[in-house]
Amino acid sequence: MAEIAAELVAVERMLWSGKATSVTAQTTEGEIGVLPGHEPLLGQLVENGVVVIRTTEGETLVAAVQGGFLSVSTAKITILADSALWAHEVDTADAEARERDASTDEERELAQSELRAVKRLQES
Repeated sequence: MAEIAAELVAVERMLWSGKATSVTAQTTEGEIGVLPGHEPLLGQLVENGVVVIRTTEGETLVAAVQGGFLSVSTAKITILADSALWAHEVDTADAEARERDASTDEERELAQSELRAVKRLQES
């Protein structure tokens, strides 16, 4: 199976680096799926989006991301997020409470992004 190097990096930490068979991300132009051999591109990630990485080991990694960029070259996919959180790190009850009790749209959207990532992980 074809593979490509990939990284998911947030301002506060490196989340993952390895070989992937595909990466899916939500950009300002819509959802994009990137496979090995994809044309080079630079995309802006949406606020409160989800990134899905399928590794060469068969794992599906899902993260909630807050803005940033997706860079695709012939040899590598790099996701540079303003912030990111693995779906398995999300406390669902806490995120639901924060969504319900949010005092700003930004707080509500952040909680919704985390819940979407959890749902995406459960679907994979």
